[in-house]
Amino acid sequence: MILLFFSTLLLLPVLMGIGKITENFSGKLWEGVSGKIFLGILGISLLWTIAAFFISLNSYVEFSTIAIGLIYFFKDKLYKDFIAFSKKDFSLIAAISLIIVYCGSFYPYILDHFGYYVPTIKWLKEFGLVKGISNLDLTLGQMSVWHIFQAGFSNFTDPFLRINSVVLIIYTLYIVEKKSWIQLCFIPVLLLFCQSPSPDLPVIIFSVIILNEILRENKQTTLLFAFSVFVFIIKPTMIWLPVLSFLYSVFILKSNLKNLTLGILIGFLFFVKNIYTFGYPVFPVSIIDLGVSWKPNSEVLKISSQFAIQKTYDMQYSYEEIQKFSAIDYIRNWIFLNGIKAKINLLFIVSLIIFTVFTFIKKNRIITFICISLIIKSILVLLFSAQYRFFMDVFFVIFFLLFVDYFNQKKSLIVFSGLSIIFVSFLTFPNILQTYFPSFNPGNFMGKFEKEQLYKPSVYESTKFDSFRVGNLNFHVSENYPFNYDSKIPAISAGYVSQDEKAGIFPQLIDNTDLKKGFIWKKLNNEERKQAKSVIHTINPLGK
Repeated sequence: MILLFFSTLLLLPVLMGIGKITENFSGKLWEGVSGKIFLGILGISLLWTIAAFFISLNSYVEFSTIAIGLIYFFKDKLYKDFIAFSKKDFSLIAAISLIIVYCGSFYPYILDHFGYYVPTIKWLKEFGLVKGISNLDLTLGQMSVWHIFQAGFSNFTDPFLRINSVVLIIYTLYIVEKKSWIQLCFIPVLLLFCQSPSPDLPVIIFSVIILNEILRENKQTTLLFAFSVFVFIIKPTMIWLPVLSFLYSVFILKSNLKNLTLGILIGFLFFVKNIYTFGYPVFPVSIIDLGVSWKPNSEVLKISSQFAIQKTYDMQYSYEEIQKFSAIDYIRNWIFLNGIKAKINLLFIVSLIIFTVFTFIKKNRIITFICISLIIKSILVLLFSAQYRFFMDVFFVIFFLLFVDYFNQKKSLIVFSGLSIIFVSFLTFPNILQTYFPSFNPGNFMGKFEKEQLYKPSVYESTKFDSFRVGNLNFHVSENYPFNYDSKIPAISAGYVSQDEKAGIFPQLIDNTDLKKGFIWKKLNNEERKQAKSVIHTINPLGK
């Protein structure tokens, strides 16, 4: 907790300083402390994404950014901006921040933390963006901009990967600054995402903030659209936000296309990054084939697509069974899955119906545009992989719009306090969640409270690993663990090793002497097939 608190104290002025520099070029997103900080996040993320094509996001990059941010923070006397907060406001911010750093100090438990977040950040710290890295481990092809942002601050400032906790504190500053009290109700739920650099937390926060600014008729068209596209490139399932910003800019503010240029450039950067790491413009969809030599094998993509469809049904049906579903079966079986996810799916459908009716009653153009945007997003998610984590943001948006006029400060604080007790209890005593919500799988991986976390956030030790060679690739596989986690790179998860071997292919270095040059896949010859089978036998001697 203490170290996380000090990380926050360092990051806030750094982000404000960089945000001030960004303001000098782009103008203000909105007045106040939070406006500068969010612009700082945008500016650093985009700058580091470009830099990562050429260099690693090492300690030199971090120290340079910290130095520049602090210089501008003190040179422009940005600390005076905090005077705008009253003692009462400051006390509220301090109390909420204490809850956040406490919850952020628990062990990470989201499985993507071990199979995706940490390995991605490790690659970015040591090599930056790597061409065709999805051939090594398909999951790594995502290389989210949020993990680029986290990686750059993970050498010294935030080695425990708790950037989400810092962002949640910044979100608190925005809520108090804007007096948007209903958003206090969201913080307790988001406490479940602050132990890992999960992209879900920032995109939910940023989307509700942009939504609030649109409802307040913020006229900074260029920055609103640019920030909306930024949210999209963090997590493409947020496609509804740039759609909304576009509709708002063109049909409400009557802006011309020139105002959308920055957002378009950010989107272009996203597509270039994906083509470089994955081979296609949008991960993990294999559309718009540019024929690059480092694109993943078609069989691997096919298996990934089938797995995504199974995940839609919480792995309760085989792919073959799903293929036999009628149109009615697709919907019925999704709504009536076993466990809590069925209730979430049903709530999602009911929420959309209620909001659609609400939109017809309101007859407000902005709310109509929001409804259209959410329906577009929902259709796309339902078509590709209707997992509840891909439409969580919809619940926040609909709740916000339905009750924004009802929740004043007093009511919001009551709800915040009640929900905080519940969610803090879940984290402190995870057996409650495991007992009463056994079908909520992440709850089974929550670690218990340890007194050491009062000083520093809890982290798991690095996994042991074995080293192998197939063709020109020396690689590592975690011992008795399905994910790469913190294994020495290049690392491949055991599942992908088996998958590649069955497909008769294996990742290979483009340049035998330089990992940064990237990876391609190639068909195994007889000698390489023997090597691959030997690896499979070592990591899975019983053939399970």
